[in-house]
Amino acid sequence: MKKKQIKKTVSSLTNRPPVVAVVGHIDHGKTTLLDKIRQSKIASREPGGITQHIGASQIEFKTKDGSLRKITFIDTPGHAAFTKMRARGVEATDLVVLVIAADAGIQEQTKESLDHIKAAGTPFLVAINKIDLASGNVDQVKEELVEIGATPEEYGGDLVVVSVSAKTGQGIDNLLEMICLMADLQSLKADSNAKLKGVVIESTLDRQRGPVATVLVKNGRVKLTDEIFAETVRAKVKAVRNWLGKLVSEALPGDAVEILGFEAVPPVGAAVAKKPQPIKAKKKDIDRKKTEEEKLKLVFKADTQGTLEAILNALPPDVKIIHAGVGQLTDSDVFLAQTTGAQIFVFNVKISLAAEKIITQGGVKVFQTKIIYEFLEEVEKRLVGELDPLVGVRVLGKAKVIAEFKIKGKRIAGARVSEGEVARGSKVYLMREEKIIGEGVANSMKQQRKDIDKAIKNQEFGVVFSPHLDFALGDVIISYRNGTTDKKGRTAPED
Repeated sequence: MKKKQIKKTVSSLTNRPPVVAVVGHIDHGKTTLLDKIRQSKIASREPGGITQHIGASQIEFKTKDGSLRKITFIDTPGHAAFTKMRARGVEATDLVVLVIAADAGIQEQTKESLDHIKAAGTPFLVAINKIDLASGNVDQVKEELVEIGATPEEYGGDLVVVSVSAKTGQGIDNLLEMICLMADLQSLKADSNAKLKGVVIESTLDRQRGPVATVLVKNGRVKLTDEIFAETVRAKVKAVRNWLGKLVSEALPGDAVEILGFEAVPPVGAAVAKKPQPIKAKKKDIDRKKTEEEKLKLVFKADTQGTLEAILNALPPDVKIIHAGVGQLTDSDVFLAQTTGAQIFVFNVKISLAAEKIITQGGVKVFQTKIIYEFLEEVEKRLVGELDPLVGVRVLGKAKVIAEFKIKGKRIAGARVSEGEVARGSKVYLMREEKIIGEGVANSMKQQRKDIDKAIKNQEFGVVFSPHLDFALGDVIISYRNGTTDKKGRTAPED
């Protein structure tokens, strides 16, 4: 009798390159800094010049002790991608470099970047750029950092600050040394033979090539002909291209590659694996919500610095300010509120067109007023829970989840309408114990295997949500349309 052979999985746990995002004010030189790093630190074995096909790049750096290290940089095109990743429970970056110009100091967008970094809980360091300019004042920038609660090491804090010039290259080696040092403190490990874990950092629909996604590999590997999933979007990998535009046979941990073969355009921030992945919140985010459940989180914009300070000083201690600033409400503010679960309050300021679009499409609630006492009264009401979580939207119908089905791997919620109607294509909230736990669209609806456009009171139906919502029996589906909330919390429909 032959002995049964047991297949052993060989672990190849090794250090992986840190993944670094570079953020900062639009004119402070973050793109120039990245370009300078790439030009001087491209791996010598790579042929040709920089072609930058995707929103990421990988450099090789020889440290002072003589070791050769790799660093993967993500070209974050703004806060949208950065916060969408966190909203989907994916840690895309290990470290963030916040770039501040020595001649301009801390600007409003710098503060926004810092608030996004803190909300994500990602380690960061500061690169003070443009030190080659005569008008630059590094010490002044460090003092401004202290004023906003980010204290450099030399001032008794724990913030690493490096002075650089993206123009001359001065200080860049020191910046890369500090990135490697901070990465070592995190003990970043990966196993190329383990289960695939990755994240979509860019995606688009190409007219010639179809859906294309840039995937950052965090663990395992991606090879040609592999079947992979970005959340629930399937791909049969047809091509893998590195950041220099070169076709490669596989991607390993720390690599960011362009992948062809997706059946649809996957969402930015989607988790990538060998099996379909429903959206899940990060454990530390769940823990954070538990410990700060009693606090009202706010993103707050005011018309003047004086008004801002007056309101901040008058707020009760149970309010947690995620971000506060002066000027119009921007799309960055709205993204930050969405990913942190904060409510948006604005005092006598306009809402940008980009922010208005997100508010309308995403069902975001914004409280607006020009009177301070009304602002404070509203805060008090929300603290004591006097306002319904559905204030700010027009409820069209409600249905209770009474069953669950699976067809071709898709979870289908069986529900019964309790009031109003639920229509195919309508925006929906998923509520559990009177709390909104997810939102999406009723993507398809069926009765007795037939497609339907809507279900009315007492009718039962099956529904598939887009994106996937992790429903459970007893949950309530709220069909709604957006409206506007006045100072008394009343809702006016869009139409």
